[in-house]
Amino acid sequence: MEKARAAGRAGHAVRPVVVLSAAKDLLARFVWTSGCFAALSMTVGAQTPARTTGPAGPQWLNADTTKKTNQSNFRMIEQWPTANEYRTGSGRPGPRYWQQKVDYIIKASLDTTVHQIRGTERVTYHNNSPDALGYLWFQLDQNVERPDSRAALSARPIPKSLEKLSAEARELIGLVPDTTTLGMKIDGVMVISATGAQATSFRENGTSVRVELPSSLPSGGSTQLEIRWHYTVPDEGRNIQRNARDHMGQGWLYEIAQWYPRAAVYDDVSGWTNDQFYSQGEFYQEFGDFDVTLTVPRDHIVRATGTLLNPADVLTSTQRARLTQAMAADTPVFIVRPEEVATPANRPAGSGPLTWHFTAKNVRDFAWASSRSFIWDASGFRYRPGERLIELHSVYPAEAMPLWSRYSTRAIRQTMITYGKMVLEYPYPVASNVHGSVGGMEYPMIAFCGARPRPDGTYDSTLAFRLISVTIHEVGHNWFPMILASDERRWGWMDEGMNSFLQYYAEKAWYKDYPSRRGPAKNIVAYMRDPQQVPMMTESDLVFANYGNQGYSKPAATLVMLREQVLGPQAFDMGMLEYAKRWAFKKPQPADFFRTMSDAGGEQLNWFWRGLFYTSYANDQALASVESQDAKELAGDTKRGNFYHRVTIQQKGGLVMPIQIGVTYDDGTTQLIKLPADVWRNNEKEFTYGFFSQRALKDVVLDPNEVLADIARENNSWKAAVSATVP
Repeated sequence: MEKARAAGRAGHAVRPVVVLSAAKDLLARFVWTSGCFAALSMTVGAQTPARTTGPAGPQWLNADTTKKTNQSNFRMIEQWPTANEYRTGSGRPGPRYWQQKVDYIIKASLDTTVHQIRGTERVTYHNNSPDALGYLWFQLDQNVERPDSRAALSARPIPKSLEKLSAEARELIGLVPDTTTLGMKIDGVMVISATGAQATSFRENGTSVRVELPSSLPSGGSTQLEIRWHYTVPDEGRNIQRNARDHMGQGWLYEIAQWYPRAAVYDDVSGWTNDQFYSQGEFYQEFGDFDVTLTVPRDHIVRATGTLLNPADVLTSTQRARLTQAMAADTPVFIVRPEEVATPANRPAGSGPLTWHFTAKNVRDFAWASSRSFIWDASGFRYRPGERLIELHSVYPAEAMPLWSRYSTRAIRQTMITYGKMVLEYPYPVASNVHGSVGGMEYPMIAFCGARPRPDGTYDSTLAFRLISVTIHEVGHNWFPMILASDERRWGWMDEGMNSFLQYYAEKAWYKDYPSRRGPAKNIVAYMRDPQQVPMMTESDLVFANYGNQGYSKPAATLVMLREQVLGPQAFDMGMLEYAKRWAFKKPQPADFFRTMSDAGGEQLNWFWRGLFYTSYANDQALASVESQDAKELAGDTKRGNFYHRVTIQQKGGLVMPIQIGVTYDDGTTQLIKLPADVWRNNEKEFTYGFFSQRALKDVVLDPNEVLADIARENNSWKAAVSATVP
């Protein structure tokens, strides 16, 4: 009977395979035990014509041949910090883990004639660290708008041609109005003690300010400061994608964030995290309790982080009744109807500004929005009947209708369901979504989102999907990083990437054929080929290009691959739930996540973390050869099948990844063979998989479902030549 060997890709010549008759006699003498099987493997391999000798020494990808050290992709990861009493080797917080707590009482007012916010904050700083602190650092993110900010001074030069430059690009390179009036002005800082208030010195350093303490704050102690400040809300600038004003048909709409001096983080990893704010790398903050009063024009509606304490003062009786109705409903109910916007009946009787009072416990920030143009709808959500109520709110101007009234609050609900199932149930009492000029930004309990219909109110399905996606994403940030409080200033993938990963599953739950941009592995193939790619373990402000792919798309697809192709959904979900349980309302670092997933998922994943997070190598598995032999002549019988096949795969890229082999037999039946990444342990460059079958091979394809982000599909296929068909 004819045996066929086809090497390489489709169309390569087919050559006969010589089966030595001595092999049959040799095989007959072996007993199929584990010890003899190893000997058998070596003996058969030695008699394969194309593989007469094995590799000399370990075959490591990306190895420096001048070094005589272990360079296996499966080795331990050197960059991980040594486990200690604060963070353990299993990924848990250690027995002496600590973090600071900072509470705020803020009184602020919005002057819409000059677009200015003035405020006073009483800060209570609790020093839970083992160190005495002689000074405190605060963040002044509004200073990124100043012409002497690091972001402004390091901006790229203006190109010669501006014709094709987007408005966002113009802002980033500095083509904005005079910014000398922007930035935060500190009007005074005082230390509050039992003997009264004492002015203290402070020194600004770009987007940070150091406040001196009269005496060191001991471990376990607390101190109070009072800070007075003001700033102008920009309508153009470097950070208006987060904090801005927008003129709508019914008046100005304000989305207010990074609006008060915020205590910088002091932690066990870096001490003070007082990095400059460039606007790309985001935020890292301490948890605390907020008590905030906001004085705004009487005709404004306000949504904010936290619970509204004085609805009787700022809402009409009709609006309060509608809120009660909405909280009992599964679908949105209008609190402020479109036709009521900017009418006298929309606001409580009287004159002068109104003060809205909000409180929020155990949050790491506070943001708010205010406008006379807001339409408002809401509904209630409970994870189980009769249990804790979560308020879902959406506010938006008439320009956002009818898109927002149809989708916003419903998308918040979907986020509650998916993230509650896959991470942890939403612990806060409120979740709000605000439409304005900010296209997508997140803060505890409140999100700012874009997606605006055409002026006549029409829109196509792509805009509807965009609103659903951005709402899920920004509301989803409540989990990453508002609850699992990672350092966004440095590791953007820990919030943007993890959140984009969960967003993908929320989108699939919304609609099984949802056109997700992020999540599927095949969607990042082009980026994996990009020579400008940098590893995901690159600090956010050091990513010079393609931050959307580096911080969002690649980590999302990477985690989908980990869940679907490496660990499996059950093991992955156990790991993610454990991570959330361990680190909710704490400050996880990358190694804490990596270690927890391996600890709870039950797999040593060093090869995965190293390759996909610490490098920018790609997966390029190539089908080097396909060989088939008559099983009877090879093994003496056909008990295991009529044929024995050898498929040789080479790794042309720098990653080791699982292997998936799609096989089509000559009778049209198919098989998907899944091999773990462990098969590369002894030779990271080439692996041969052998298997029996009843039928001859017709086609072989690597990664047939495009789930492993293979960057070169052209070397993944083999087809049998017609002359090789076995009768």
